[in-house]
Amino acid sequence: MQSFVIPQNAETRPFHKHWQFCVGSCHAPLLLRRDYIRQLKAIHDDLGICRVRCHGIFGDEMHTYDTLADALGNDQVPELYYRNFRLPILAYENVLSAGMQPFVELSFMPQHLAKDPQKRGSFYYKPCISLPKSDEAWCEHIRAFLQALIHHFGAREVRSWYFEVWNEPDLTTPFFAGTQEDYFHLYEITARTLKEVDPELRVGGPSTSASKWVESFVAFCRQRDVPLDFITTHQYPGDPITSVYDQGGQKPGELSETEQQQMAQYANIDLAALFSGLVPEEGVLPFFRRILRDSTETDALDRAVLANHGAIVKQQAGGLPVYYTEWSDSATCPADGHDSRRMAAYDVFAALAADGVIDGSSIWCFSDTFEEHLPYPEEFHGGFGLQTQHGIPKPAYRAMQLLGRAGDQRLVLDGALEGEISLAAFRKGPDTQLVLTRQNLHHAANRNAPAETARIRVELPAAPRSVVAWRIDETHCNPARAWEEMGRPMQPTPEQLDLLRQASELQPEFWPVHYQDGVLTLETALGINDLCFIRIQA
Repeated sequence: MQSFVIPQNAETRPFHKHWQFCVGSCHAPLLLRRDYIRQLKAIHDDLGICRVRCHGIFGDEMHTYDTLADALGNDQVPELYYRNFRLPILAYENVLSAGMQPFVELSFMPQHLAKDPQKRGSFYYKPCISLPKSDEAWCEHIRAFLQALIHHFGAREVRSWYFEVWNEPDLTTPFFAGTQEDYFHLYEITARTLKEVDPELRVGGPSTSASKWVESFVAFCRQRDVPLDFITTHQYPGDPITSVYDQGGQKPGELSETEQQQMAQYANIDLAALFSGLVPEEGVLPFFRRILRDSTETDALDRAVLANHGAIVKQQAGGLPVYYTEWSDSATCPADGHDSRRMAAYDVFAALAADGVIDGSSIWCFSDTFEEHLPYPEEFHGGFGLQTQHGIPKPAYRAMQLLGRAGDQRLVLDGALEGEISLAAFRKGPDTQLVLTRQNLHHAANRNAPAETARIRVELPAAPRSVVAWRIDETHCNPARAWEEMGRPMQPTPEQLDLLRQASELQPEFWPVHYQDGVLTLETALGINDLCFIRIQA
């Protein structure tokens, strides 16, 4: 049993809901889909998230820089180029219609502006990750893009957005065919162009994986007086294989240390075993589950990595706002944990641990409508999303919805996040709210661990009117289990989808009030990665 005491006179401090700053999305063309925007609006309405960030606003599918040869399907015609920002503008109109704003990631390279159009990221949609063949042409494209946004949406609106240069340039295989020096130069010319268009536009980077490059990036910008309004980076458990202090510097075409580690892992794969037993009827999911291993299922990882590395990055940023524009429980997809309460428990724990450390963050990502791999037919396939492809809320969705209900004053409770069972407490008017989690990333080794009891003694001036709790566990908010019990239908019927939505709903429990001598005593059992949100109504 783990015990907690909440004094009546406990000190409070503001609770900063940094995860409501933004949420991650797949690449830009999906923002043109009605079902995608419907899910995005639910994210805004239920979770209170204000912005969305997507990859590839300049991807070739967005047709921002085409040629006559593209239009005619004939490369023998004259080289006539034209710009067209209609699709990005439509995507951003859709974002605004959902009640949100875009967090603009300036990527990837239009193929006709690329130094090497054959340099492509390792994803299904094959983004061009080349450097520009001409700094001037790239800057003119950025200038025209910004002018089109300002013309359409107005300067006041666009000034309230954030512009981030590229995505994870430290990862050369999936995202950037260049060195750290190349990225710093690309950032410099982009940021200067942005400020030339409108000095009040906000720009930042380096948008690295694993909290890397920040110290050297800030130093570079200050030494050269390069515009820099905010810092962005990413963090998942298991990262970095290198260090938060890593300075990069690999040569063109050379793999980063992270990628070398990953390639060494793949080089040792037994190909015969990898493909053994695969059958066409089961689709591609079994293959990807074999090759993309989820380290959180096998290794004991630092569950406080977002807060710990966030504190280092905040210091390296030298007073600039720090936004973690990607984070969650695992960078592996597909992974069973993304559909389960494990992601819910981790995201809540990490959000609470990083409270007061970072300025804003963006959970990766809001929907399983996601196309880095081929679209999976399974409704629950371990995708990154807070929702399935049909918009069924997963446990992590419900967990962040509950955390969003917490009051804006957090009680200061020393050591309450240190154990496997952790506690956070909040004041919302006269009411007290509690969030209990039993969080353990090493889920596979603990699947059958027995439940543990948490006892909480809450000092109150009078007996509360009611105690209401909401659970996320094996039998509450578990639509993946309901889908399994249906027989894992590849294409759920409308009636089945309704049942899955019902299985995802939060259900209130009204607990008996045990109040004596100024103390309310609560007890509840928690399995691994269970979560309980409790409201004590004064």
